[in-house]
Amino acid sequence: MKRHIVELAARANPSHLANHRCIRTVRTSPCNELHLAFAVPGDLATPTGGYRYDRRIIQELRRLGWHVDVLNIGDSFPFPSIAQRATALAILSAVPAGCPMVLDGLAFGALPEAGALRSRTPLIALVHQPLALHSGLDRTQADVFRESERAALAAAAHVVVTSEATARIVIADYDVPAQRVSVVRPGNDPVASAPGSNDGVVRLLSIGSVVPGKGYDLLIAALVALADMPWRLTIAGDRTRNPATAAQLDADIAAYGLGDRVAVLGAVPAERISELYLASDIFVLASRFEGYGMALAEAIGHGLPIVSTTAGAIPETVPAEASLLVPPDDPIALAQALRRLIGNPPERRRLATNARAAAAQLPTWQDSARLFVSAIETIGQ
Repeated sequence: MKRHIVELAARANPSHLANHRCIRTVRTSPCNELHLAFAVPGDLATPTGGYRYDRRIIQELRRLGWHVDVLNIGDSFPFPSIAQRATALAILSAVPAGCPMVLDGLAFGALPEAGALRSRTPLIALVHQPLALHSGLDRTQADVFRESERAALAAAAHVVVTSEATARIVIADYDVPAQRVSVVRPGNDPVASAPGSNDGVVRLLSIGSVVPGKGYDLLIAALVALADMPWRLTIAGDRTRNPATAAQLDADIAAYGLGDRVAVLGAVPAERISELYLASDIFVLASRFEGYGMALAEAIGHGLPIVSTTAGAIPETVPAEASLLVPPDDPIALAQALRRLIGNPPERRRLATNARAAAAQLPTWQDSARLFVSAIETIGQ
């Protein structure tokens, strides 16, 4: 259980108590037009796709004239203690009556009692990925999360999801009426296209927290079968969220003698991430599930060919003409797809050209914020 807490929840932040004090001060003011509360589980600066989505939506809403109060309701979600539950509910209860409140699903799905606030303030659930679908959970815990999140979503005036695939899941499996669901995909910033290397070494890039769901064990197993090919792999992603998975990744790399071909960087700043995309030839992500896949969309934005899986929203995030997608949990198929691209420069160039064309169709963060506003405005209609 402790391992799952580390995987799914944000790391402790010494400043969050101070943030709570500031929030209580801010929330004494009445709720006016274009005023929104946005509840997040822990530090908004946490380096994951979900937190980045929250940060950018908040930033763009403010640019559109919204006053957004960020409520840090604690970093132990989705496994809050009794004390953390009480603290979170106290913070949420301080939101002025009538003020719309967005609750990130990592917390709301595990805090269904917050649904009681719906009688005084509109609740908007933001579901990046249903809690029960996170990798590493046993069946009992997944069932607990499923029922908990179903109860939470039943209390929401509206539900925002980040992909059509997740919309189908919350409608079919969580009994949310389709008219109460809005899809607001992550946005993208204009970026340069990767030029591709010309020294005969094919550089692979994989970005995402080192947790079971990202399938790094599958990727290493696939690359073992490609020892005869000229590749190098860089992995960038938070190594602190699941220490056991990070340790196993290190052990696998050492056991297969890949230490001179695989670089594991940990979490890196945004500017370094951009440099990694530009220095790469292929983006690969062996995910077991993705509620959207922001790193995949960013790779498309940089004009990189994609090798990934058919899990979750990936087939809808990644254009077929710019990618090779294989079944999840299939290292043999993953190895075959990588071999095809590593050994075939014209095929890589073809997929890269298609990726650059697809990049022009990606939504901007401004597009996403406007859709988010539309979702808020549907409340009460």
